[in-house]
Amino acid sequence: MSELVKRLARDQPIVARLRPKAAPEHLKAMLDRRHVHIEFTETLGGTELGIPLDLEGIDLSGVNFDEGTGRVQLTGDLVLDYIPVRFHGHLELESMSGRGRLEPREESKPENDAKHPRNGDTGE
Repeated sequence: MSELVKRLARDQPIVARLRPKAAPEHLKAMLDRRHVHIEFTETLGGTELGIPLDLEGIDLSGVNFDEGTGRVQLTGDLVLDYIPVRFHGHLELESMSGRGRLEPREESKPENDAKHPRNGDTGE
């Protein structure tokens, strides 16, 4: 596993990277597109990731975008350094910051994977 994935696998501060500015309406627009940009702030220089969101992992209960209050719960799958990971995090609308982490996930191997020889193995 890469060092970056190991570092990001622990719970740590995150911020939403919204353009043109960090505002609740811009976060709502990104959520509607099911894709957010999150920065892990504790890596050298920060690590910004684009995260495709899992609709079932978004919790907007208690969120008021008009008033800019509440907490958004987010999850989504991506690949970082060739490693499949799942993002888990939350953002407070008031500050557009929160906490998050990556969880390395197991990829299922195709059923016919055993039928393909590797490294000179004839499969016999």
